[in-house]
Amino acid sequence: MSSRPAIWQGNFRPHQLRSQLLAWYDVNARNLPWRKNRDPYRVWISEIMLQQTRVAAVIEHYHEFLRRFPTVETLAAARESSVLAAWSGLGYYRRARMLHAAAKVVAHKLGGKFPSTSAGLRDLPGIGRYTAAAMASIVFDELAAAVDGNVERVIERISGDGLSNQQIWKTAGQLLDRGRPGDFNQAMMELGATVCTPRAPACLTCPLVDWCSTRGEFPAKAKLQRQHKREIHYALHRRDDAVFLVQRPPDARLMAGMWELTEISRPDQGDNSAADVRKNSPSRELLFSLRHAITTTNYTVRVWRLGDEGRLVGEWVNTRRLRKLALTGLARKILRRAGVFPASSGAALTF
Repeated sequence: MSSRPAIWQGNFRPHQLRSQLLAWYDVNARNLPWRKNRDPYRVWISEIMLQQTRVAAVIEHYHEFLRRFPTVETLAAARESSVLAAWSGLGYYRRARMLHAAAKVVAHKLGGKFPSTSAGLRDLPGIGRYTAAAMASIVFDELAAAVDGNVERVIERISGDGLSNQQIWKTAGQLLDRGRPGDFNQAMMELGATVCTPRAPACLTCPLVDWCSTRGEFPAKAKLQRQHKREIHYALHRRDDAVFLVQRPPDARLMAGMWELTEISRPDQGDNSAADVRKNSPSRELLFSLRHAITTTNYTVRVWRLGDEGRLVGEWVNTRRLRKLALTGLARKILRRAGVFPASSGAALTF
């Protein structure tokens, strides 16, 4: 007799699992702002923001983004720099550029209407298989299974096997509830995010525990990317109500056109050519340090006050403009830490 659970045997009745999961979701679903209605624009914004970003980090940005761009038409009409400014802090800025490009297609070529099928949605810039399926099922009730990292983990733990990508998508499609496809997809994601977590899953409270092969013992896929450490230095210059910033070139490989502080070599080593600061400056003070992580690199960031600015190449920006400026995530973090950025609740540094 097979030791595998009923889900992988001939006597399995999928409606039992669906019913159990949906009943759990109806009671335990988190109150997230993009779940309040099925407006395709709002669902789309949330799905793009949630790619490679935690829910907690998205909520504040989601509200602010919709305040600035309440419709697909207003987003399409906005300047790219304004879109990047609203996106600042979420990272992976290509998502924002693709979002802007897709908004233009919807507004200018599709009459402001999103395609109602996953196939049609995939024709839009920046929308792949998962996002198209999620939108089509949630907004338009299409029978399309959506597989993200959470869903993949749930299915692999239930099966007890390391399945191929094709097998996972096929299984997700077989499990999909035909009456509530959007809710079922969200329920699977919710289960993976809150119960069937990568570490220490709460198996005793899981609505699918009776169908699970592993009860949380199936290991998460190992991430082989090695983490690197690096130390970087920035000069923070301020006068009156302005801060000195530089803009990345429009053809830069990363974060093109975005604004940041002046990166310098380590001031106490006497070589500041990166900032074009005179070597004999009498005032070099370390203001503070912070940590910052981007993909596989963990940065130690040192922020300095340099008394003699030399011939800097950049622009003095009034602090009132910072909210509307396309700042890099690190620049925003530094300015908040220094009390310069207007959204900061901390006390400003005096220098």
